[in-house]
Amino acid sequence: MRKHWTLEDIDWDRFDRSKVDAEMVAVVKAAAMVEHNGGDYAIYLCNVFQDDPEFQEAARHWAEEEVQHGLALKRWAELVDPNFDFEAGFKCFRDGYRLPLEAADSVRGSRAGELVARCIVETGTSSYYRAIGDATDEPVLKQICGHIAADEIRHYRLFYSHLERYLRIEGIGRWRRLLVALGRLGESEDDELAYAYYAANDGVSGYDRRRFTGRVLGTSFGYYQPSHMRRAVKMILRAVGLRHDGMLARLLAPVVYRLLRWRSRQLQRAAMA
Repeated sequence: MRKHWTLEDIDWDRFDRSKVDAEMVAVVKAAAMVEHNGGDYAIYLCNVFQDDPEFQEAARHWAEEEVQHGLALKRWAELVDPNFDFEAGFKCFRDGYRLPLEAADSVRGSRAGELVARCIVETGTSSYYRAIGDATDEPVLKQICGHIAADEIRHYRLFYSHLERYLRIEGIGRWRRLLVALGRLGESEDDELAYAYYAANDGVSGYDRRRFTGRVLGTSFGYYQPSHMRRAVKMILRAVGLRHDGMLARLLAPVVYRLLRWRSRQLQRAAMA
């Protein structure tokens, strides 16, 4: 499968330092670490789907695109900050945060559950980069985020297509899918992004989960707009098997948006405490 874009497709010469936001740079550096770690996710997924070569091939290609996301974000961060030592930061991140690469079974309890969780992750990442891209006026970052967000939507569709296949095999119901989705949403404040933020922007003062979670999510949650939540809610409902184009989606989206804004303020206070 071919990549839909490469680093050569980015208009790097349009970079405009006057439109760079310092807090956003720190968030982008952290995101570069997480995306560049896609290879480990592919190892985990290939272990879980060890007898499914069709999915394994898709997972490896998916990981290649994730790594490319990291490289694009890294290159942009280096334009802003030529002293940004990505390799040192990435080593710090890998030393402090590890996926369960030895696992032979999904931590979600089933392969279908794993694919629900992957759909939730792609929902989060697509809305995350759309929010950053809409919030920045810097042309190159906006272009990169547009490409990444489009990739993440395609990745959602990829995992959803395999989810449909495994639902026919394993038959987990909507209730179980909903529990997996809620569990994965709850993990949005786990150590991965917070440790990546620490590794990319500090790496020496000592990791404090509460403080660095507050910094990265308190900042990035503030970029979201109602339109991002409307799309995300629809994608989540579809992944758990609920109607995604009706009243439920219309009612949930503004509630989720208000909760996110409230949580952003909470996290920002925690980061300053």
